[in-house]
Amino acid sequence: MSNVVADHLVLLDHLRSILVAVGEAEQVPEESHALFLDRFDELRALLPVDPIESQYLGQDILCQVITRYPQIAHLVPRDLLWYFAGDCLHYMPDDEIDLYQALEERRFEAEQNDEPFDWNQEKQLLAMSNQDSKH
Repeated sequence: MSNVVADHLVLLDHLRSILVAVGEAEQVPEESHALFLDRFDELRALLPVDPIESQYLGQDILCQVITRYPQIAHLVPRDLLWYFAGDCLHYMPDDEIDLYQALEERRFEAEQNDEPFDWNQEKQLLAMSNQDSKH
């Protein structure tokens, strides 16, 4: 399993813990919530086995998280929206998409030059440089 998939599994686990907490707080109908968590778990199981095939399910699940649970939409890891892409990108503002596009370009460049690349570190650096350019 690639590091990229492993990183996204951690983010999915985090998001699932938030969804469980929403259910425990009885903020959603219990039966449909349980069924939704089952589908979420299907995505979690499919991603390491078939990352490409899991893309559409991931898009569907993440878009449903935002529409079914708007109270936690701001807690959905942005990296997951970018990773699954497609309709998920509708929930990202243009400046955020620009940041992730720049990150992808940096990662591609690092791979071409056989250089190490730390996604999270580069994301922080880019975010800081974007904030500096706005001031």
